[in-house]
Amino acid sequence: MRKSGMTSLNLGLALILIATIMMGLIRVLRGPTAADRMLAAQLFGTTSVAVLLLLAEAMQAPSLQNVALVLALLAAVATIAFIRHIWSASPQSDD
Repeated sequence: MRKSGMTSLNLGLALILIATIMMGLIRVLRGPTAADRMLAAQLFGTTSVAVLLLLAEAMQAPSLQNVALVLALLAAVATIAFIRHIWSASPQSDD
């Protein structure tokens, strides 16, 4: 496959992934629970990493790979923080 074909494929895939982010935005706005919103935020993080990696390959910009790595780490930390917040806010039962 030629380089220009691969570049247009990467850009096309990036556009499809951006469309999934837009669909996830509906879930963030509608909810109905905090867990739904957090899952949508995880979708944003994961999809953004994939988009950055595709763009890094298409544009021959290895620095975008570093940005994707940092974003992946931040998404993991945000998930852990959310779980700790929900866990501490939920009432404990003594069974």
